[in-house]
Amino acid sequence: MNTLSVGAQIAGFLISVIFSMYIGVVIIRLLLGFARADFHNPLSQMVVKVTNPVLVPLRRFIPAVGKIDTAAVLLAFSLTILKVILLSVVGYYSITNLPHLLVFSVGDYIKAIIYIYLFALIIHAVITWIGTPHGNPFVPLLKSITNPIVNPIRKFVPMVGVMDFSPLVAILLLNVLLIIVTNIFK
Repeated sequence: MNTLSVGAQIAGFLISVIFSMYIGVVIIRLLLGFARADFHNPLSQMVVKVTNPVLVPLRRFIPAVGKIDTAAVLLAFSLTILKVILLSVVGYYSITNLPHLLVFSVGDYIKAIIYIYLFALIIHAVITWIGTPHGNPFVPLLKSITNPIVNPIRKFVPMVGVMDFSPLVAILLLNVLLIIVTNIFK
């Protein structure tokens, strides 16, 4: 039996969706930069347009470290902490102290990254198996994001005919990682 009021459930849902969507876009920008994706792609341009108003001022104070956009990392993590705090206020979580808040937020942040990889792998698989990937602006971005995970697996999982099972193996491994992260960062 759920003890949250209808208003608290609606507030929690809206907080979760709005924050998760923006955090996801920031993480996608981080992953696209890390993968050196084509930022002339129309979908990349959309991600840049949505994240630039916050990231550009942050970059004045927080420089990148190698290929890692530390401003994007900090922004996504800060928003994750704020999301967890707000969800605690409406009663979704019972965060008791600052260390618990930080541990829970780290877990939520890692799970968001895993989910983005999972969705990217699944969407890429569906597009390549069912649709025509040629000319679709989404496909190069998906490949950019997923190749760092799938390419090492391809060394151990050979192609079977024309079927590449490395994305399936990556999906399985990411789900195992998701289970581990969920149980560690409670």
